[in-house]
Amino acid sequence: MRYTLRQLEYFIAAGETGSITLASERISISQPSISTAISHLEQELGVQLFVRHHAQGLSLTPAGRKLLAEAKHLIEQAEGLYAVASEATDQVRGQLSVGCMVTLAPMIMPELSHGFMSAFPATQIRHVEANQEWLLEGLRRAEIDIAVTYDLQIPDGIAFTPLASLAPHVLVSEAHPFARLSAVSLQDLVEEPLILLDLPISREYFLALFLKEGLQPKIHSRSAYQEVVRTMVANGYGYTLFNVRPRSDFALDGRRVVRVRLSGEHRPMVVGTATVAQFKKSRLLQAFESHCRSFISDAYIPGMVPPALDRRVRKP
Repeated sequence: MRYTLRQLEYFIAAGETGSITLASERISISQPSISTAISHLEQELGVQLFVRHHAQGLSLTPAGRKLLAEAKHLIEQAEGLYAVASEATDQVRGQLSVGCMVTLAPMIMPELSHGFMSAFPATQIRHVEANQEWLLEGLRRAEIDIAVTYDLQIPDGIAFTPLASLAPHVLVSEAHPFARLSAVSLQDLVEEPLILLDLPISREYFLALFLKEGLQPKIHSRSAYQEVVRTMVANGYGYTLFNVRPRSDFALDGRRVVRVRLSGEHRPMVVGTATVAQFKKSRLLQAFESHCRSFISDAYIPGMVPPALDRRVRKP
């Protein structure tokens, strides 16, 4: 065999990004090294892996798409040797693929991953940020080892470990009349324009809050991007409902948002870890689960104001 796993990793990065430049940025390897590795693979395997577009990146050929899937599978198997060695030597080492709910990832994952890799220097964390629907499918397809996410529509075969509870609250601009109130109800909101976080399963959760009380919200706009919703709210387009509690009260454009308590009894979102129930957990995965339990609770959530300590959502 006259190609290396490293060359396959370079090919995978280029295939997934569609660009030598982006692949170089992702894996911190020079562009000439990636180009040379791809050329070597094409020569060795006797196939063309990419169609090169001048100034427009790369496109996988049909053979390239098939080889990309096989190369990813081969790399995963190779990385699995670390898990086998870990079990045999009683060490925690290897790479773990961790999925995270896209709304949680910017706040939770940097501190969570850094703390774990500092405690276990022979480990690596591969992040995958996605919505709830993709994360559940990703676990079933074995594309990720574990997900840090919510307890929304957890299917049979997926084991969920709860860690912290996040009740819904209202987010408005600092100029909005509701910003001066201690709490508002869904009935107060029903005639106001709603900026809906439009993610699979998440949107159904927020709309179900109104449905349960026989109300129909007035949806002004939708976005799948949390920061777009926050910025629209900060600019006075309307209100939104969130569960996450960032430590910053400012949207990306510098305008301030205000959290207001949502009165009444409403189902919270519960943050936790999800894994495939039937799979035997490696020592690496067990160590990460234990790390999550020690880092995430109602008393402390990385990157967030913990529910138990949140003084900015005023209570009457």
